[in-house]
Amino acid sequence: MAAEQDPEGRAAERPLLTDLYQATMALGYWRAGRAREPAEFELFFRRCPFGGAFALAAGLRDCLRFLHAFRLQDADVQFLASVLPPDTDPAFFEHLRSLDCSGVTVRALPEGSLALPSVPLLQVSGPLLVVQLLETPLLCLVSYASLIATNAARLRLIAGPEKRLLEMGLRRAQGPNGGLTASTYSYLGGFDASSNVLAGQLRGVPVAGTLAHSFVTSFSGTEVPPDPMLAPAAGGGPRVDLVACVEAWLERVCAHLGLGVQEPHPGERAAFVAYALAFPQAFQGLLDTYSVRRSGLPNFLAVALALGELGYRAVGVRLDSGDLLQQAQEIRAHLRTSAAQFQVPWLESVPIAVSNNIDEGELARLAQELVSVGGQPRMKLTEDPDKQTLPGSKAAFRLLGSDGSLLLDLLQLAEEPPPQAGQELRVWPRGAQASRTVRPAHVEPLLRLWVQEGQLCEPLPSLAESRAFAQLSLSLLSPAHRRLEQPELYQVALSEKLQALVARLSAGGPQ
Repeated sequence: MAAEQDPEGRAAERPLLTDLYQATMALGYWRAGRAREPAEFELFFRRCPFGGAFALAAGLRDCLRFLHAFRLQDADVQFLASVLPPDTDPAFFEHLRSLDCSGVTVRALPEGSLALPSVPLLQVSGPLLVVQLLETPLLCLVSYASLIATNAARLRLIAGPEKRLLEMGLRRAQGPNGGLTASTYSYLGGFDASSNVLAGQLRGVPVAGTLAHSFVTSFSGTEVPPDPMLAPAAGGGPRVDLVACVEAWLERVCAHLGLGVQEPHPGERAAFVAYALAFPQAFQGLLDTYSVRRSGLPNFLAVALALGELGYRAVGVRLDSGDLLQQAQEIRAHLRTSAAQFQVPWLESVPIAVSNNIDEGELARLAQELVSVGGQPRMKLTEDPDKQTLPGSKAAFRLLGSDGSLLLDLLQLAEEPPPQAGQELRVWPRGAQASRTVRPAHVEPLLRLWVQEGQLCEPLPSLAESRAFAQLSLSLLSPAHRRLEQPELYQVALSEKLQALVARLSAGGPQ
């Protein structure tokens, strides 16, 4: 797929997004005559992030684009020559120029799948030298995407299915690529939209946004709109001077709230009017540029009620600082009394959005009160100090009960026959001292073949389809597994043959 036909392909990472030791090992393999030996590596994690009992697999689409585009250009090879020993055989660099991923095969969890400790998210096989160069970039592309998707899923679980979650972290993101990844995989994990326009253009993420404090503070109140007239929403009636209508409503609003008409900031009001003239169908007030109670709220009400006379309904208010919960509760109370006072029923249910570093704890406080939240906490995934890995090429299966409930995930050697529904199995849960028997009613293979010797085997689902699959995956977890604090751990078990191999190798037996 040519880059000009695939705008998203322009975001693919470059092949030198890797660690230098991957290149030095590649040279070592080449010198030892092992460059084309078959090899396989697996990407997995040892503990679920954030102290939870699940993760969501993500980043596969970025990995496949990276593999499709992987080719070392002359500038890449020249740079490697400058950092490797000066006596490196020039034939090695000619070998690097010939590399691509035509011999690479990828099996992976579909994006949006539940991912559990020790179960591979990604299996990559191919020529040893190529696979070694792919290890770091693929780890980078999958690890951060999965972390972001998991974080978004946890926030969605807290907020519930009805509340609207917006991701607005671009200005503080970990660079442009980190920002694009965060916006993309927050959406996959359950957020509704992002402020990131590039994520909308390249990835199809729904975009949303209104106004910032800078817009409000740019107005002093002396500005005169070049055309203050606004037609009714239904059309057909005479246009109305919105500025004059707002000023008339301001007196009534201030009297209701017990404020002097001079207290609301005129610049803020002018900003709201300007925004309302530009977006009468989508007016939202940012209330905390000055004083929420004495300025933001009355100015919003005056504009919203003026628009209401013309048949428009404000879409919400937003808070970006202070005690968000307390302010939201107070605003909701004022919206209710104002709706009753001015006999405008829709006003009492105007959505209240909050932003500004909403983490899990804050969202839990807000979840029962608010309709929209934003912000994006970050957390670095930590590893178990136990570095033992499971040997051999493996297959993974999800075992389910007759009611569709999850029993456990099973890891076994790829050479073993797959488990069968209705067949009793003896398995060894990870971390347990004894085996157990299970009889699954249904068996689902977890790792699907996506790329075989460089060729894509099936089209990737769209981002929206992966998002829907993620929510379906989460719905299969029991409430005890979805619990965000002290959750019940979901079991991952080994087949008898894999368990025996682990035991033999741990005891120093033959490999």
